[in-house]
Amino acid sequence: MRLFAAVMPPTAEVVALDDAIGDRDPELRWVPSHQWHVTLVFCGEVAETSVADLVERLRRAAARTAVFPLRLTGGGTFPTQPARARTLWAGLDGDVATLSRLAERCAAAARRSGITLEDRAFRPHLTLARARRGSVDVREHVARLSSYEGKPWRVATMRLVHSTLGNVVRHETVAELPLAETGDIT
Repeated sequence: MRLFAAVMPPTAEVVALDDAIGDRDPELRWVPSHQWHVTLVFCGEVAETSVADLVERLRRAAARTAVFPLRLTGGGTFPTQPARARTLWAGLDGDVATLSRLAERCAAAARRSGITLEDRAFRPHLTLARARRGSVDVREHVARLSSYEGKPWRVATMRLVHSTLGNVVRHETVAELPLAETGDIT
């Protein structure tokens, strides 16, 4: 199973950001807005026999992380030159430090479950689109998103998601894992 752990923005914030993006550049492959998420850790292919252990370890990582505020704001690209972008993303604001700790805990949980992860630094963002071929000039999109500020929300859960690739990418929640309410962290 192809798995990743993620935080999902609330529907109202997805709709607001979707409206702010405006026209879609056809040179980009747009992620459907109902699939927008903030990836905490990408596990890749995981044997079905390892999923239960991974879920339990992620549950513990979530339980050690207090509920925190987050919001979508601004935009940018990978690489950082919008004139030659391969990925267009929305930025994050709020308690990004706690988000980063949660991502570290999720990566540790995956490793303890025997999953080999790419050695890549966590860069908090929400992917909106990818170039269909090579790179694309997305300066107009980045400029439009530069003043975007969504409303804050409380991140109270994270999800383990099964991603199925194909003509239509499908995401299915394997587990929704609650974060700790303040004072519940052990």
